[in-house]
Amino acid sequence: MSRSQQSEADAEASVDRALAAFRAGEPVCIHDAADREGETDIVYPAHGVTAEAVARMRNDAGGLVCVALSDDVADAFDLPFVQDELDHPLTADHELGYDERSSFSLTVNHRDTFTGIPDSDRALTITKLAEAADDPEGFPFVEEFRAPGHVHLLRAAPRLLDQRLGHTELGIALAEAADVPAAVVVCEMLDDATGEALTPADARAYANREGIPYVEGADLVARLG
Repeated sequence: MSRSQQSEADAEASVDRALAAFRAGEPVCIHDAADREGETDIVYPAHGVTAEAVARMRNDAGGLVCVALSDDVADAFDLPFVQDELDHPLTADHELGYDERSSFSLTVNHRDTFTGIPDSDRALTITKLAEAADDPEGFPFVEEFRAPGHVHLLRAAPRLLDQRLGHTELGIALAEAADVPAAVVVCEMLDDATGEALTPADARAYANREGIPYVEGADLVARLG
């Protein structure tokens, strides 16, 4: 097998492992691209999130815990891009160095939480969001959630990887390919020593230690795009 063939085989295997993990409700580590954010996120299928999973994201990743929803799900619940809803000068000239727009929507808590921030509260909010994504036409979204809250919602681009290559779209594309609800949790991995994004090499080493599949965004695009 040539070096290029081996590389392709390794890429296929990494995507297969990521799909298997999502089907089992387990996390993956996804690196978007060096010329984009250049970040690796721990990404969970939302239906598999427990309080222990939230603690892992807090302690091992350290970034912002967000739930990405597909465009269809977000549309069913009338979830906007928050930038479009805010009437404030801060939203003017909102240019990003890595993309055309932010995918942030509202922040929510499930109504059965107290403050909404403990691991158990966020896990409840997240798993209920997975239930909502699994039945967007029948789920009583307004009755179940309140805003503002402590879980940030992200709205994926309508055409996913054909339109945007963020962790939001990479995660949702993986969820759809794995045939699980179109709701995923993303949390950026940060380096405690530098305060910057964890390098891909260090993120891969973490994934190997923890038995978590590591996959490059380019490999997901090639397979799922």
